[in-house]
Amino acid sequence: MSAPLRILIIGQNGQVSRALQSRLSGMGELLVRGSDQLDLAQADSLRAPIEALRPGLIINAAAHTAVDQAESEPERAFAINATAPGILAQIAVESGIPLIHYSTDYVFDGLKPAPYSEDDTPNPLGVYGRSKLAGENAICQAGGQHLILRTSWVYSTEGRNFLLIMQRLLQERPQLRVVADQIGAPTWAGTIADSTAQLIERWQAGQAGAWGTYHLTARGETSWFGFAQAIGENLLERHKPCALLEPIASSAYPTPAPRPLNSRLDCTRLLKEWAVSQPDWRSALQQCLAGQTW
Repeated sequence: MSAPLRILIIGQNGQVSRALQSRLSGMGELLVRGSDQLDLAQADSLRAPIEALRPGLIINAAAHTAVDQAESEPERAFAINATAPGILAQIAVESGIPLIHYSTDYVFDGLKPAPYSEDDTPNPLGVYGRSKLAGENAICQAGGQHLILRTSWVYSTEGRNFLLIMQRLLQERPQLRVVADQIGAPTWAGTIADSTAQLIERWQAGQAGAWGTYHLTARGETSWFGFAQAIGENLLERHKPCALLEPIASSAYPTPAPRPLNSRLDCTRLLKEWAVSQPDWRSALQQCLAGQTW
């Protein structure tokens, strides 16, 4: 009987990491390491502890995701999002194991009128997007078996995200203004974890598709305003207070880092190569909310 797969999950308390820990439980021996044990900001310190763990698969679920804060601390953002993933990829190549890494819609400028495919040329608008693109490039340069999974608008019932912020504000205020001209696909962390589990299963079963970069978001599209409306509808169904929502333009809500107006990602390649598909964003939201405890 073969030994269980040793899966190193880098990142411990983030939305995606928590979802992975739940979904991958039972698929192997999970080695979960937070920043107190593997600090991606100190990339030079990563190699020895990772090699000592002897993982059979590395999943990098850690990142500098504070988009606006990245504008004022680019060196830290690039250390965590670019330098460290490159080193993780080198370790994976030298160890002969795969690396799964998560990236973002923010590598694009949002000017394309249609969903972005993996063949579209990235053009990030801010430091966060540039640092994530640099991380992608570092992984690709290292080569080896890797999956770079670009996703968007990640939320869950844990941590800090749009869903939880909206649930709080909608119940606290009589009226709320939400941006309506940025379009994308809200993607539940549980969807990302489930798709990741399927990819690992395909690989272990010898049914792996081509390694490389893929888009992984929920199906369908909406605006932040539309997402907020769906969250509000759920509050009303639970007989909770809900603010009156007002749509506004991005120009009415300036932020330190510019956001792409079009964050839609075409995920057909992941379905074609790996036979992995995602649910519609509304059904995934309902599944997420059904498991939420108040």
